[in-house]
Amino acid sequence: MAVQAVPTKGNLMNSKKSLELSKLGYELLDKKRNILIRELMSLIDKAKSIQGKIDKAYEEAYGALESANVTIGFCDQFSRAVAEEDSLTLSYRSVMGVEIPIVTIEEKNGLDLQYGFYTTNSLLDNAQLKFIEAKYLTAQLAEIENSVYRLANAISTTQRRANALKNIMIPRFEDTVKYITDALDEKDREEFSRLKVIKRQKQSEDE
Repeated sequence: MAVQAVPTKGNLMNSKKSLELSKLGYELLDKKRNILIRELMSLIDKAKSIQGKIDKAYEEAYGALESANVTIGFCDQFSRAVAEEDSLTLSYRSVMGVEIPIVTIEEKNGLDLQYGFYTTNSLLDNAQLKFIEAKYLTAQLAEIENSVYRLANAISTTQRRANALKNIMIPRFEDTVKYITDALDEKDREEFSRLKVIKRQKQSEDE
């Protein structure tokens, strides 16, 4: 339904400008949505790949821990000697204004043994290596899942705004432009007819 704006040339110019801006805004939002969707699909593919790896890594890690427990008893006392992970850092990158997290853990070469050799064996070393691998994969998966969540929210918001422009604002401005244009055309026709009548009357008076 057209907005019943006063049919003036000034309002017509303003309505046309608003219509152009709405169309441009819709195009930009549509492009943003497509870029975000491509980024989202790429991350979903990565998540599927890592999920398979992480399931296997945890399965192997707990299997190795079970083997170590069988040979040297419960390993909780040795786990207390392992230092807490403090190398994790969090930064961000921007994708069309959406802040995407980057989770980084310092990867160390080899195994930094923090327990004695006398009461342990290579099975415990293997278990620690497996859990370290699982830790790196967990950090990668956390980064991807958080990114997917943020992108999904941004896509939803962008889609709502694009739909509002396409289905509400653009048709409203189009109707307004048509309403004012028709009103001004009708006014011009009335003015033209009035001038013709005045001209005929003047010609009759001159005769």
